[in-house]
Amino acid sequence: MSSMTITSPRVQAFAGVDTHKSTHHAAVIDAGGTVLGDREFDTDRSGIEALVSWLSQWPVAAVGVEQTGTYGAEATRVLIRAGHRVAEVNRPDLTVRATVGKSDPIDAIMAADAIRTGRARVIPKDRTGVIESIRVLQAARSSAVKARTATLLQLGDLAVIAPPEIRERVGQGSGSRIARNAIGLRADRDRLDQPTQAMKLAMRSLATRVRDLEAEIRSLDTALTALVTQVAPRLLARPQVGIHATAQLLITAGQNPHRIRTDAQFARLTGVAPIPASSGRTNRMRLHRGGDRQANKTIHMIAVGRLRNHQPAIDYIARRQAEGLTKKDAIRAMKRLIARELHGALKADLTTLDEL
Repeated sequence: MSSMTITSPRVQAFAGVDTHKSTHHAAVIDAGGTVLGDREFDTDRSGIEALVSWLSQWPVAAVGVEQTGTYGAEATRVLIRAGHRVAEVNRPDLTVRATVGKSDPIDAIMAADAIRTGRARVIPKDRTGVIESIRVLQAARSSAVKARTATLLQLGDLAVIAPPEIRERVGQGSGSRIARNAIGLRADRDRLDQPTQAMKLAMRSLATRVRDLEAEIRSLDTALTALVTQVAPRLLARPQVGIHATAQLLITAGQNPHRIRTDAQFARLTGVAPIPASSGRTNRMRLHRGGDRQANKTIHMIAVGRLRNHQPAIDYIARRQAEGLTKKDAIRAMKRLIARELHGALKADLTTLDEL
């Protein structure tokens, strides 16, 4: 464990926290980058309170915290509650890594320097309100959906190789239909050494798992619908924006209404901001491949839905193609407009929520 403290005059200071599962390492530097102190803390309640108390010996202007959504989540909450301005450090300085190396003290100092130089400006998401509830419910639902899909695929594979009498019983077609029929299979547990009986037991077990997962998904959908409808009525009112699309956009934005100030920032965050992709006589734009990929997928699905059922979107694509854009480029342009529209509704919903 490294620990160092230097007594210094009350000058402006900047702190950084390198976060881990069991320990956090904090460092404090002054306005010129000189290290004033560094120390390791446990991640339990008393450890984080000790970290806050340790920082109080300097006039810390801001704190840079790594992984504010995972290992640093509780430290971020406590620091904000104690009155500190916190920014998320989500990208290491590769020059420091290459020339100085990597250790917990080095990473903590690097986080502090990211705050001092203004490289770290991202406001951490507020994880103390209803949107955090939506996030954990959506995560549980996503896990259940993936498990259901995997189970249905496995059940379908077993149906292909099952003996003829079982195939006739469970039928062919969709995995859901096979699951409904397979749940009625009954194995003779005294004859499980026979593959036919073992197959019955295996397929019934998988079918029961599908049934239970479907009940879990329905329960989570009910809870999500109630919360999302309460939080984001304006966003839900937009064409082709359903409960789960709204939930994902709320999760991406976070509960802080001023965290993403402009629609350009929102477009960048969701991966639909245009960047130049020109060469020679070709003059075009493309969407950058960064940002929140789940939010990017959500906007893509909204665009696809509107191209099927929303006449203004269909007319927009036709007009942009008439102007010389390819269909792909026209859809990219439409995604940017959708991001602007969604940001307006999202910010209005979050502002209303913040005022409650």
